[in-house]
Amino acid sequence: MSKPEEHKQAEAKILNSFTIVQQQCDTCAQQLELPADICEIIKNPMREIQVSIPVRMDDGFIKVFKGFRVQHNDALGPTKGGIRFHPDETIDTIRALAAWMSWKCALLELPLGGAKGGVICNPREMSEGELERLSRGYVDKIWQLIGPDMDIPAPDVYTNPQIMAWMMDQYSKLAGKNQFGVITGKPLYVGGSIGRNTATARGGLYVIEEAARTAGMDLRNASLAIQGYGNAGYNLAFLANDIFGSKIVAVSDQRGGIYCQEGFDPLEIFNHKIANGSVIGCPGTEQISHSELFTLDVDILCPSALENVITEDNAPFIKASIIAELANGPTTPEADDILFDKGIQVLPDFLCNAGGVTVSYFEMVQNFTMLYWDEAEVFERLKKKMASAYHSVYNASEKHKVNMRQAAYMVAVKRIADTMILRGWA
Repeated sequence: MSKPEEHKQAEAKILNSFTIVQQQCDTCAQQLELPADICEIIKNPMREIQVSIPVRMDDGFIKVFKGFRVQHNDALGPTKGGIRFHPDETIDTIRALAAWMSWKCALLELPLGGAKGGVICNPREMSEGELERLSRGYVDKIWQLIGPDMDIPAPDVYTNPQIMAWMMDQYSKLAGKNQFGVITGKPLYVGGSIGRNTATARGGLYVIEEAARTAGMDLRNASLAIQGYGNAGYNLAFLANDIFGSKIVAVSDQRGGIYCQEGFDPLEIFNHKIANGSVIGCPGTEQISHSELFTLDVDILCPSALENVITEDNAPFIKASIIAELANGPTTPEADDILFDKGIQVLPDFLCNAGGVTVSYFEMVQNFTMLYWDEAEVFERLKKKMASAYHSVYNASEKHKVNMRQAAYMVAVKRIADTMILRGWA
């Protein structure tokens, strides 16, 4: 496939995620006619923490890493949000993600606020011992500002259940007692929840199921293109194919994408990636670029990797009927307007990828009660939450004649604003 010059992605354009969040919040506040003071509080994080974390590396030398924790808003309850280890992490990205967590928790009617954390590092270049010392060192710096009834971290980009177990253990040592509920996304033996590993993808699939039903689309015959083939992207591909028989025709990773019009086995592609480091080169597939994946003639497009990949430059050429955002912030405001005018239903990130925080909340409940649920109960509760949230957003979109993201903001921000007013914050 060729890459038409007129719709290359503007890869050099730098977009600030936190600026986008504030713009979206301003638009929502105008639509809701919120008081200016409420809007100002909601737009800005209530607390930001920046720390330096000295870690003795395997070569004997000490390296100092910079870490962050942003607690955006706790009107609805303790803050909640992941911790990411990434070499290109920035405070503005963390601010944006913390705000999105606030909207996400409000939208799903969870008694939680939003937070996010990060450490600037390259975990791929670190040994297991170095990662453990970094994880424990991060907790050493922030432990007095987190806790089961204050702020509850979880895994995110390049962090995993093992890292969460180390962080939980370090917090428990500092607190002088076992505190399984301080972290979610943990291994099962230390208070984790069944279903957490696939929760983001499964929750996204439940939202897609409702959107497809609303649009009159049969998922058994639907074609999907998935940008990003990590945990969320792979699990969505596997579940959509396994549960509905949906046809996965394209996927991509950091090195590029692959395409097969007849569809392919998601597990076979995943195994090829594990063996070869990329989906590229899988037998029976054609290599395509990232840009080409976005403009394929498919029913459902699923951006499942990084921010700002759907822009005003490529949005006019998107042919999918539904865009399901498993990634955080993949679509710019300018692209949203274009997609809405084209009649494409965008399932916004803080709705579509809310399965992770929802099952994390279930994990918290199970930790508090010390009563653990089986898989069927977790998935039943998750489906109910995701379906309810989708219809709240869809109904608001229809009522106010706005796109799904604006509708999701209106539902979520109104719940937070109403709670702040009830609490006398403004």
